[in-house]
Amino acid sequence: MAQRFGGKHSPGSASYPRSPEGMQRSRAGARVNFLFMAPVAMLLVAFQLEPVGMFLKFVAFGDMMLAAWLTREGLRAEDAYHARRVAKRPAIPRKLFGSFLTGSGLAIAGLNPETFSLINPMLYFILGAALHFIAFGPDPMADKGTEGMNEFQTDRVAKAVDEAERHLNAMRDAIRRAGVPALERRVGDFVETARKMFRVVEEDPRDLTSARKYLGVYLLGARDATVQFADLYARGKNEEARADYEELLNDLETSFTQKTEKLLLDDKSTLDVEIEVLRERLARDGVRNS
Repeated sequence: MAQRFGGKHSPGSASYPRSPEGMQRSRAGARVNFLFMAPVAMLLVAFQLEPVGMFLKFVAFGDMMLAAWLTREGLRAEDAYHARRVAKRPAIPRKLFGSFLTGSGLAIAGLNPETFSLINPMLYFILGAALHFIAFGPDPMADKGTEGMNEFQTDRVAKAVDEAERHLNAMRDAIRRAGVPALERRVGDFVETARKMFRVVEEDPRDLTSARKYLGVYLLGARDATVQFADLYARGKNEEARADYEELLNDLETSFTQKTEKLLLDDKSTLDVEIEVLRERLARDGVRNS
């Protein structure tokens, strides 16, 4: 079935599917792709060298490919860090390691098997590491939004949200196999709705107990249902199964929206109680509003 596309300035744009949060383009794009392509040049000259030179080029190639992979993973971790209001710093500074490995890879590639002079390799190391660091920057080095929060609670929330994100990513990966762009956008809408609940739980870890079933059981079931539907639809284009799956997404989105609103109302009620208690204490201490 044909699917209309349009932007916010197109006629009747309010009826078009919105662009979900999870569909935004990742920062791990063209620059990281270049890091994967650049070391290939070493392989082109490796077989023209003596065994020692060939070995050094292969080591340098592996070094720089590992640097490229770490850099890509570091950018993805940074994207996830910035997308959350409350986040722990990445456990491993992947981009920093990527800078070091890029420099060391260039240094190894610059070694002369005949003289093994260290002057040029040291210069290559400094330039490579510095340019990589300038291009990609440092990793997030501090926790965000955790001031005044219990560390144990924030760790529990971080683990629960990470698991929930894996379920959402698995849903998005699976639905692509169905080959229906409209369903991919529909799943993207649900991902955006679910992530709104994540942000609420991250801001108040006390909500985790109430929301744990949604972050775990419900999303796990949604992931499994998406995998089974995608495989079934890819084989036979079963429209009845598609209708059932879309109805499931509607039910899930409604349920998550209602639960998120309830969590916000509960947080507001808790805040009102705390404010009222504080006002009573101030009144007992003789403090009055001017």
